[in-house]
Amino acid sequence: YLRCDCDQLHEDLVAKAKSKMLDDDTLMSIADFYQALSDNTRIKIINLLEKSELCVCDISYCLNMTKSAVSHQLKYLREMNLVKCHKVGKEVWYTLADSHVSDVFDISLNHIREEKDD
Repeated sequence: YLRCDCDQLHEDLVAKAKSKMLDDDTLMSIADFYQALSDNTRIKIINLLEKSELCVCDISYCLNMTKSAVSHQLKYLREMNLVKCHKVGKEVWYTLADSHVSDVFDISLNHIREEKDD
């Protein structure tokens, strides 16, 4: 465990860092985004939707969960703009909202895999 024992404030570095810091609303939105990804079921859904468009029944079957439970998670993911849906007859089809969701998932996966290799 490393600890900084200096008592000196590096005012120039602090000022530079603070000037580049994002505003609180933006930081809260980022925290909300990661909170949406902090649930194992939601991560599984994103993983499935990264591969193909699926309806609630398909996702429910893949995850061995009720349609109600999956629908609840999909609603949350929709509210966070991580997935989108469209209706075809009685079926509602889900996809990732955009490539950024897939990018974040893939970057996270690569990071985890690299950690395991170290």
